[in-house]
Amino acid sequence: MDSTRVQESRGEEGGGGLARAIGPRLLLLFIIGDMLGTGIYVRVGAVAGEVGGAVWVSFLVAFILAALTAFAYAELVTKYPGAAGAALYANRAFRSPLFSFIVAFAVICSGLASAGAAARAFGGDYLQQFISLPTLLVAMLFVLVLSLINFIGISESFKTNLVLTLIELSGLLLIILIGALALFGGEAEPTRPFEFTSDAALPLAVLTGASVAFYALIGFEDSVNVVEETENPTRTFPRALFGGIALTGVVYLLVAFTSTMIVDPGRLAGEESAPLRLVLTEGPLAFPPQLFSIIALVAITNTALANLIMSSRVLYGMAREGVMPGIFATVHRGRHTPWIAIVFVALIMLALVSTGNVGELANTTVVLLLLVFIAVNAAVLILRRDRVNHSHFTAPAVIPILAIGTIIVLLAQQEVAIFLRAGILLLVGLALYVVNYLVKRGLDRETPQQPGQ
Repeated sequence: MDSTRVQESRGEEGGGGLARAIGPRLLLLFIIGDMLGTGIYVRVGAVAGEVGGAVWVSFLVAFILAALTAFAYAELVTKYPGAAGAALYANRAFRSPLFSFIVAFAVICSGLASAGAAARAFGGDYLQQFISLPTLLVAMLFVLVLSLINFIGISESFKTNLVLTLIELSGLLLIILIGALALFGGEAEPTRPFEFTSDAALPLAVLTGASVAFYALIGFEDSVNVVEETENPTRTFPRALFGGIALTGVVYLLVAFTSTMIVDPGRLAGEESAPLRLVLTEGPLAFPPQLFSIIALVAITNTALANLIMSSRVLYGMAREGVMPGIFATVHRGRHTPWIAIVFVALIMLALVSTGNVGELANTTVVLLLLVFIAVNAAVLILRRDRVNHSHFTAPAVIPILAIGTIIVLLAQQEVAIFLRAGILLLVGLALYVVNYLVKRGLDRETPQQPGQ
């Protein structure tokens, strides 16, 4: 079919470029698949605890923020189609190796915190449908199993991503269907999604809820990593990016609206890891809760594995570039995977799941990515002076400014403990950077100069 047609064209003469194998529809599905996952399945209840019945309002605010930052990514990825990633954009704009490193390590840590939240969620109430085990034990086993899969080697294709996306999407469409049946059958409370909590001022409640909901909307930024394999990226990428965010946002808004229309917000807020299960059990449609739990567990696993793979590969790439200790670039002879990097990220994840719950780790992810998004939006403005010899998407100048302002407001809603956790992770990266610098300087001193130098 058209959406999975593989083009054989090459980006460079002589086979030097990557295959332009991703068409517009396939890229759209990839972006949707990257955004769907743990967030919407486990964070609706937490948002309800902040804002009350109007969960969809906080999701709408988070969606607007994602769209604002997407403008920055659309401009940068079409302007520099071979330089994918926030760290490289920051390097072009700020010309600081240390700052670029911090941005890159923040991306790594955001992936690990997200995977850690998924690990804790996997051991929660969805799994309890089948077996009762301590959440922490399950989370740690989950990390070890996914790390083993990562070590063995995983060949991810877009067709696999498509299958997993359809499984994840089916569960959310089921929730929306339940909402429609309840509404037309008179079994829903259609006014409840318009009720706000009385425990806090309305704007503050909405913004705090949005900072929680934003975890469900991350993932679109990862699509910049496949721009070199996308057909006509200048035209294709912005459409797929905005289309993916819009379609995912609509699904999320409908799920959020349905959730509080069927389940009291207070009860939703009490479900840290499986709030949508309440919608299923209290709705008018008889659907096996075990089957829905399997769908949710697939979504959670897919999110965690993708983040784990991304984090280990970015760490490996940074080591190859010489900005991290070279040991992280070690590749296993038999499996051809960066096993030292995989072990390192697994250890960080084990530390995270041992010291934080789903909410704390999800919020840590949000803080780290919001800091990265500030750097990306600032890079857009700074790089306006840099001209390129091809056409590219250009965002209105006011949008990156609005994005930065909105991000700062959302960051202000987070607790100090979350910033502390994020800061500790970044300090680990800074320590590795210093160690790498000192080792390289020591090696340079020990290397004898050749005659005439």
